[in-house]
Amino acid sequence: MLFLKSLILGLAIAAPLGPIGALCINRTLERGFRAGVAGGLGTALADALYASLAAAGFAVFASLLARVQLPLMVAGGLFLLWLGLTGMRPRPPRPAAEVGARDLIGTTLATFALTMTNPMTILSFAALFAGLGLAAASGPGAAVVVVAGVFTGSMLWWVVLSGGVALLRHRLPPAFALWVARISGAVLIGFGLWALASAARQLAGAG
Repeated sequence: MLFLKSLILGLAIAAPLGPIGALCINRTLERGFRAGVAGGLGTALADALYASLAAAGFAVFASLLARVQLPLMVAGGLFLLWLGLTGMRPRPPRPAAEVGARDLIGTTLATFALTMTNPMTILSFAALFAGLGLAAASGPGAAVVVVAGVFTGSMLWWVVLSGGVALLRHRLPPAFALWVARISGAVLIGFGLWALASAARQLAGAG
């Protein structure tokens, strides 16, 4: 039951189509299934890290969040703006077999960093973690089960999403990838501006 709850948490965190979902869809359309899954892997690893922090104790988790929230907002906002601006024009689609290991590792690292610097992901994770009763789990064994469940649930979503997009990518008109790139770029820029505005408000309040 603990693993199932944790798997549901991983799915619930990954499923909403935000900046990371838009980025993974765009990568799948451009480079194929493996690139989309590589992006999902970065997010799933970040979700698992959040799960390990939360399982270590909410007091530590909340204290860490309070200390790093502002720099995360700034770094995440700038990163989102960069991804959005560079992603507005997609690269030509190419078979997944031609995507090198370096490209896949870069995609994984990018989505990992993006997930780690997204304040909304952190807050949503903490709220759902408490809501599912996972905060009551104690002991090293329970922590391992929670982390494994969150990673599995998150990864399951990205495999399904990337697989669905990859199956459809050759049946869609060429202009579809361009519009997805523009829309996902606009989504990323919008989230980036929101993060920077939130950081500015927090700084103004502190001053």
